Amino acid sequence: MQTVWRICRRVVAEQGRIAYVNQAPKHVLVVGGGYVGMYTALRLQRRLRRQLRAGEVQITVVSPQSYMTYQPFLPEAAAGSLEPRHVVVPLRKVLKRADVLNGRVTKVEHLRRTAVVERIEGGSVEVPYDVIVMAPGSVARTLPIPGLSEVGIGFKTVGEAIYLRNHVLARLDVAASTDDLVLRKRALTFLVIGGGYAGIEAFAELEDMAHDALRYYPMLKPADMHWVLVEASQRILPEVSAPMGVYTADVLRKRNMDLRLQTRVESLTGGHVVLSDGDAFDAETVVWTAGVKPNPVLAMTDLTLDDKGRLVCTADLAIKGALGAFSAGDCAAVPDKSKDDPEALCGPSAQHAVRQAKVLADNIVRHLAGEPLKDYEHAYAGSVASLGLGKGVAEVYGIKLKGFPAWFMHRSYHMSRVPTFNRKVRVVADWTLALFFRREAVSLGALQDPRSEFLRASQPPT
Repeated sequence: MQTVWRICRRVVAEQGRIAYVNQAPKHVLVVGGGYVGMYTALRLQRRLRRQLRAGEVQITVVSPQSYMTYQPFLPEAAAGSLEPRHVVVPLRKVLKRADVLNGRVTKVEHLRRTAVVERIEGGSVEVPYDVIVMAPGSVARTLPIPGLSEVGIGFKTVGEAIYLRNHVLARLDVAASTDDLVLRKRALTFLVIGGGYAGIEAFAELEDMAHDALRYYPMLKPADMHWVLVEASQRILPEVSAPMGVYTADVLRKRNMDLRLQTRVESLTGGHVVLSDGDAFDAETVVWTAGVKPNPVLAMTDLTLDDKGRLVCTADLAIKGALGAFSAGDCAAVPDKSKDDPEALCGPSAQHAVRQAKVLADNIVRHLAGEPLKDYEHAYAGSVASLGLGKGVAEVYGIKLKGFPAWFMHRSYHMSRVPTFNRKVRVVADWTLALFFRREAVSLGALQDPRSEFLRASQPPT
């Protein structure tokens, strides 16, 4: 009797398996290949390894780039302390069980479970899905300042970091090769707008690199350079306590760097900078880091947005009012359960994004299995910032560090967080070599216009 019963159970189980396999696989669409997108897909392919092999689940990641950029390392890449290729992670290399589609999502109709993807080449295509992860991140928040779009450059991509490194070093070449004092002063004036982490680290690291490079320019002195940072509020680094912000400002000013607080940029037309404090000067380098805003693609969806254009999420990272839709990171308004204020939201930091991605992936697995979701809750650990080689500021779990210990903490923390063992080894190798050899101070300006020499050579002789 028991043998007959076991046979019956086996037959029923096999029929159920066949019926399930014959169903279309569940399709998880991840929009964005940044922190949230890559970490979510990476954890999903680990958690759903068996289902992916059996063809029961399919994961697709849509991203304009074929890599994820570890943005906290951009300042060091711009300053030449890290090889730019080592601060990016190839998506196809780490997401071997997912499909990577290079393009931009231009529209999402969640009621139809369909997203429209504009491919790099070849027009648009509709991509159906069962579960969607909206993680397109943020873009630079610009203001209608005359001349900004013509002379400004952001600091969110590895391309911008490489450009700034080449551009700053090229300005030293220009200044050292001219007798025109006006041109030299303009070339050696560098303006950074925005006093948050991105602005301060870019400001400090680029100045540190330029100062170090001056040893190859005996005709130039550190006093010839004019580094200016403009911040509209009354303090820099709002992410740390006020005393740590004051300390950072003092350190930068001791390096003869010009900090203008409670000051706005009125105009940048033709590189002529006009400030609200009445000062005006010319600059050939203008870096814009004054905040971010949610990706504009969110407005092209039928998902719920708040007054700042972010996706309204519940604590379990599900988008409010949309079954099977999830979000996290810069583009999501996620309740911060670590605070007593019920209106508090998680800040747009890499720290939250990485931790939210883990919970998000686990909740998608629970959603597919019909299990209840779990809330995201993580107390803010603190902040670290680099101010150049051997210089930094950190505030971790209430402990304040300055100078070399903070710089070492900055490197240790981010080395532990950069994804893949391969990248960790390459980053440590770069840092180790830097202990014995000075960084290269050469501008590869031809990278910005690689065809210029060929076009010049192709011109008929005059």
